[in-house]
Amino acid sequence: MIVLGARALNRAALARQLLLDRADTPVLDAVAHLCGLQAQEPQEPFTGLWSRLRAFDPAALDKLLTGRSVVRTHLMRRTVHLLTADDALAWRARHDTMLRQRVLGAYRRELDGVDLDELAVAARAVLADGVPRSMTEVARMLADRWPAPGPRALGEMVITALVPNVQLPPRGLWRVKSGVRTTPLSHWLGREIDPPASQRTDSVGAALVRRYLAAFGPAASADLRAWCGLAGLPAAVAAVRAELVTFRDERGRELLDLPDAPRPDPGTPAPVRFLPAFDNAILGYHDRSRIIDDAHRGLSVTGARVVLVDGRVSATWTVDAGTVVVTPLRGFTRAEHTAVIEEGRSLASFLSDDESDRAQIATSSG
Repeated sequence: MIVLGARALNRAALARQLLLDRADTPVLDAVAHLCGLQAQEPQEPFTGLWSRLRAFDPAALDKLLTGRSVVRTHLMRRTVHLLTADDALAWRARHDTMLRQRVLGAYRRELDGVDLDELAVAARAVLADGVPRSMTEVARMLADRWPAPGPRALGEMVITALVPNVQLPPRGLWRVKSGVRTTPLSHWLGREIDPPASQRTDSVGAALVRRYLAAFGPAASADLRAWCGLAGLPAAVAAVRAELVTFRDERGRELLDLPDAPRPDPGTPAPVRFLPAFDNAILGYHDRSRIIDDAHRGLSVTGARVVLVDGRVSATWTVDAGTVVVTPLRGFTRAEHTAVIEEGRSLASFLSDDESDRAQIATSSG
């Protein structure tokens, strides 16, 4: 079996994530290809798409959100994601059990004794009018019947897990600050969520495997599980295994992939790319060593924005008074220094609507 080294896996991941070459793909198609973008920080997906798409216009994403073609909803790993409406409807039922379990994991004591099926029925009745509400408002409407859990636990369970909801615009629009107000997904889209597929066939799970590999492969089953948070995918992997090719990584793990997906030569040059907080190019794997050193792995879960140099996380970045400030995690060559500044200036222009093109490297580690 062919062994793929870290650099080969890195270049494959960059290609799948549209980070090796910016794509001319329409925004909706890019969101679909990427299986959504993690979006608990509302402005971050704009940077993620700017780094991936040629001539990305934030207004295009705004139009998709207000036009209800793209939604913000809890899904993979119980995290807010920006997803196409079609994917949200198709995938939501497959994630129901995981979402319940993860909310219970956070609030098990508060929700002890609460019949979740009864709570779900009551919550659907409350939300049936489609009126946008905050999580706290929803919890207060149910508190007379369930006073013990408190508004946070009750609201999280209802909005995150029991009743599929969307976070409504203007939250998530370009350069807009807005609180979270939600309404049921089916009401917002005017379509019902796809019913659960047969557990025997798990057609949705099989689709998730294919889609994940197209955006993240080659990858191990553990990587797939880390991305979506679903534990019960072995049957789905088994169902599509005959369609797949297999490799090994340098640790001996079996890697799955689609046969015709891009696997660039490891020597392919990788341009500097600025990634937003919680970017899926990093969080989409259990083994993140293909893109970030173990010593810096913590950056991927603390919300640090990072810079890829030669395809790997090599710096963090922030914005200060319109200037993109880069803090290296290692020393840069002269050529790398120049490329980071050049891309940083482009990012500053994007983030400021062309009012600033300032970028600087704050410190050097070597």
